[in-house]
Amino acid sequence: MVSKRERLEAAIAGEVADRPPVALWRHFPVDDQDPARQAEAHLHFQRTFDFDFLKVTPASSFCLRDWGVQDEWRGETEGTRTYTGRVVREPEDWSKLEPLEVTEGSLGAQLACLERLRDALGDEAPFIQTVFSPLAQARNLAGEECLLEHLHREPAAVEAGLHVITETTVRFIEAARQRGISGIFYAVQHASYRSFDEAGYARFGELYDRRILEAADGLWLNVLHLHGEALIFGVAERLPAAVVNWHDRDAGPSLKEAQGRVRGAVCGGLRRSATLVLGDPDQVLQEAREALASVGRRGVVLGAGCVTPITAPFGNLMAARRAVEA
Repeated sequence: MVSKRERLEAAIAGEVADRPPVALWRHFPVDDQDPARQAEAHLHFQRTFDFDFLKVTPASSFCLRDWGVQDEWRGETEGTRTYTGRVVREPEDWSKLEPLEVTEGSLGAQLACLERLRDALGDEAPFIQTVFSPLAQARNLAGEECLLEHLHREPAAVEAGLHVITETTVRFIEAARQRGISGIFYAVQHASYRSFDEAGYARFGELYDRRILEAADGLWLNVLHLHGEALIFGVAERLPAAVVNWHDRDAGPSLKEAQGRVRGAVCGGLRRSATLVLGDPDQVLQEAREALASVGRRGVVLGAGCVTPITAPFGNLMAARRAVEA
C-alpha cells in the first residue's frame, strides 16, 4: 500500500506513485466558531471523501479577532463570514497593533482544533493549517479600499503594521508545528496586477511572504495559494513551497504551462462553480481526467482553484475523488 505521504512526495518530486493525489477543501460556517465542532466537521469531511491531505479551513477572522475585528455568518455560498467591524480606520491605527499571544483567545482556539485533529488522525492523513499572508490580514483589518489608500498616503505606517502581523503569524506557525501539522496552506491574495505592480508587491507582499514561508521551513507539505486573476505568477516561481495552487481554469496559467515554472507539484484542474457546483459527476470526471492527462498525471495534485463552495453536491465531490483512480 502506498501511503498518502508517499503519494504526495512523489507528486512533489514531479513523479507519480500509484496514482495522482487529490484534495478538495471547504469552509465549515458556524462550526468554525468552536474548536471542537470545527475539528469534528473537518474529520467528517476527510473521512467521507478520503482525500490525500486535509486542509484546515477556519474563518479568515480567526487570526484577527484578538485585535478586535468583528464578523458574522450571513449565508455566503463559499462559507465565508462577512466583516462587520474593522479596527484600522486611520494610518496611525497601524501603529496601535501589538503582537498577540498565540496560545490565547482566537488563535489559541485554533491551536486547540489542531490538537484534536492530530489526536484523531494520527497517521491516517496529513493535515495543513491555513495561514493568511500579512497583506491579506491587513486587508481584513482595514478593508480593501482603506488599506490601498493608506499604502498610497503613508506606506511606512502600513509597513509597521505588517511587521507586527508577521511577528504574530510566525509565532502561530511555530505553535502549530508543535501540534503536528505537516505544513501550512499559505493564502496570498494580492499577488495580482489588479492590486500592485511587481515592485509594489515585492515591497508590501513578497518581503513578508518570504518571512512566513521561512518560518514554515522544514514542514514537508507547504502549499502556496495565489488567489484571484491577473496573477504576478513570478511570485510562485520564487517562493519555496512543495505545492502551488491557483485558479488555473479561470485565470491561468494552465497546469501544463506552470509545471515547469514552479519547484514542486501543481494543484488544480477543476472549476469550482461551473463544474463542482453546477456540473454533474460525469462532467467532473471528464474535466479531472483532462487536467491530469495534460501533465501526464505526474507532478500534480488534483484540486480546485480555491475553496469548494458549500453548495457543491456530494456526488460531484465524490466524482473528483474517484477521478484519480486508474
